[in-house]
Amino acid sequence: MLKLHLEIDLPADEFLRVYQGTANRVLLRSREGKSVSLPAGRLQPFLTHEGIYGSFELTFDAQGKFISLRRLA
Repeated sequence: MLKLHLEIDLPADEFLRVYQGTANRVLLRSREGKSVSLPAGRLQPFLTHEGIYGSFELTFDAQGKFISLRRLA
């Protein structure tokens, strides 16, 4: 398993584009400097009225397939 660390700062109005159908992926940059394109649905469990903010750990396999995303304390 491979892991990347993400700092997500995504206001709710930007995430609204997912619901409007104009976006289905979110492009992020990890602390390690890698670009990450995630399906927006993977972030939805972390969405609040303000948006999505915080530190997260993305875990994926050697082929780049998503395993998990969790918020860090």
